[in-house]
Amino acid sequence: MIAAAVAGSSAFSQGAFSSASMGFCAEADAKAPEGALNPNEFKAFKLIKKEKLTHNTNLYRFELPNNQVAGLKTASCLVTKAMLKEKPEDEKPKAVVRPYTPTSPPDAKGYLDLVIKVYPTGKMGPYIDSLKIGDTLEMKGPIPKYPYSPNIKKKIGMVAGGTGITPMLQVIDAVLSNPEDKTEISLVYGNVSEADIILKAKIDELAARHPKQFKVHYVVDKPNLGGLFWKGGVGFVNKDVLKAHMPPPSKDHLVMVCGPPGMMAAVSGNKAPDYSQGEVSGALKELGYDKDNVYKF
Repeated sequence: MIAAAVAGSSAFSQGAFSSASMGFCAEADAKAPEGALNPNEFKAFKLIKKEKLTHNTNLYRFELPNNQVAGLKTASCLVTKAMLKEKPEDEKPKAVVRPYTPTSPPDAKGYLDLVIKVYPTGKMGPYIDSLKIGDTLEMKGPIPKYPYSPNIKKKIGMVAGGTGITPMLQVIDAVLSNPEDKTEISLVYGNVSEADIILKAKIDELAARHPKQFKVHYVVDKPNLGGLFWKGGVGFVNKDVLKAHMPPPSKDHLVMVCGPPGMMAAVSGNKAPDYSQGEVSGALKELGYDKDNVYKF
């Protein structure tokens, strides 16, 4: 069993990617850019909006010049870079790189949205939060992840924790915005509390508009008022929860997983040291899934 959102999610959103980000960079190819982003070099983009979503999560909107699209594909991410001191005692700042999955639609013109949890112990999160409207942030991408195409699977299950919802939303948006895509999606989304659920209004709206195609099950560790009015799951994302809400193992089904390292380890196993998918372990392995029907963001 694992907590709905592991306390170490700050490591997931920030420090855990200090070296892994280099693995992400290695996935970028040398193709010519098809939008404002470039997979081969960092470019500066201006912050034009900042919106508070939860007590420690904000949406940051960056302007894309000439009303361009970002050039993102489903599913892909980007990396940000800033010159920061890793430790207060460091004499000189160093390049800090972190990956993020934009939450704006791939076809959005003129802007790109990043949803980021800000932890006091983090590096990139507090830096981005310190930016003022008009300041710029360096970004590079897109960096391809799962090569999604319409109807590639009949059913997709998703297990997300905290900011791990962002790549899931990229896929969800792609599926539900395409009338020809009949893929059914079931999402289990774990967080510490109801107040920590990111973009819940958007998720609920999508589920209400597509009741036969998109279902969501929230799990929180600490429901308000002892769970008196809470209609979701409480406590743990465990094997029983996954069995109840994920499509069964099949060549026609896929389960995507993204969240804090502790959650990944318990649900599917983390990626291999070389950032490849690695073997499936944890609860999904116990339920009969393998690397052919599990994808780890």
